[in-house]
Amino acid sequence: MITLYDFELSGNCYKLRLLMSILNLPYDIVPVDFFPGRQHKADWFLRLNPFGQLPVLKDDDLVLSDSGAILAYLAKKYDTSGLWFPDDPAITAEVLRWHAVADDITSTSSAARLALGYDYNFNIEKSQRGAHRIFRLMDEHLWFGEKAGRDWLCSPAHPTTADIACFPYVMLSEEGGISRQDYPALRRWTDRVRRIPGFTVMSGIFPAGPAKVD
Repeated sequence: MITLYDFELSGNCYKLRLLMSILNLPYDIVPVDFFPGRQHKADWFLRLNPFGQLPVLKDDDLVLSDSGAILAYLAKKYDTSGLWFPDDPAITAEVLRWHAVADDITSTSSAARLALGYDYNFNIEKSQRGAHRIFRLMDEHLWFGEKAGRDWLCSPAHPTTADIACFPYVMLSEEGGISRQDYPALRRWTDRVRRIPGFTVMSGIFPAGPAKVD
């Protein structure tokens, strides 16, 4: 049985809930009071993850941390279609590259959100500038992809865990004072993610409206 050690308002935890919803995987939740309780630094939690970071996932006796690594594990073990984390080495490399970008989004967009909403001592302006730089690069990548007939971050004609990894803290960026107004291709991509069958919401992230028909 899968157990997720979870903070409802964490984008990194939400990534896992989102993929498990898409894959229709049953799981249990153990709530962790990240804020204000800081239970992720408590002794009982550090025995699960000595780095003191959420999320943590247990699958029977296996304990995993790091949202990107867990996304890859869940897709490889439970996605019978093989689409979410493809075996092709070139595509695997693409996916892992975007998992790394997702970490950069966390260290910028999420940091600004934590500083503004959770009183974390991060440099807000630096975090916001870093997020805008990443969003500009993503918007350009997605815009050129649309012109070439590609809807997703990676080359396959379907979403992968790369899209799941990058999605939450793009969508939550406004909570960090980071507008997405100047990134139309990025906004169209977030709408596509929100229309994936099995999509689930969290606070601050809602389903997309009906797709426009030309």
